[in-house]
Amino acid sequence: MVHVGIGYDVHALVAGRPLFLGGVEIPHTHGLDGHSDADALLHAITDAVLGAIGDVDIGHLFPNTDPAWRNAPSRIFVEEAARRVRAMGGRIVNIDASLVAERPKIYPYIGQMKECIAAALGIPASKVGVKATTNERLGFVGRQEGIAAMAVASVDLPEPPAAALA
Repeated sequence: MVHVGIGYDVHALVAGRPLFLGGVEIPHTHGLDGHSDADALLHAITDAVLGAIGDVDIGHLFPNTDPAWRNAPSRIFVEEAARRVRAMGGRIVNIDASLVAERPKIYPYIGQMKECIAAALGIPASKVGVKATTNERLGFVGRQEGIAAMAVASVDLPEPPAAALA
């Protein structure tokens, strides 16, 4: 039975931090502010996968109050979400994600992002979609104050036994 989950994340852009998106370090004047590496795309994907299996969100699994996650690579979060799917006997069917940023230009890095995301999830890169758009200079994204990411995950889970449904 296919289940679908959605994820969303946003982080402010700040000077003095590297910019990570989709597991790829992207040269830019600013990075994303957050407790971990603040990779908004991987955070949205993590929440989408967790949502598809009816699990808690990324903030419950990896709270920003826990020093263990300080500057942690967000790949860890994606890997844990995928591990939880496998523990339920499921498989990730596909991921579709969008980044919303005025700058930097994302397109040159999409291939690398797809490869990193696929490796973290244990699925082929052909099952990962990553798109990028701007906010047409509107709002906090348009003013280059932050970057947003959205993701949808499809997860195939075994159907529970009939007795469990009664």
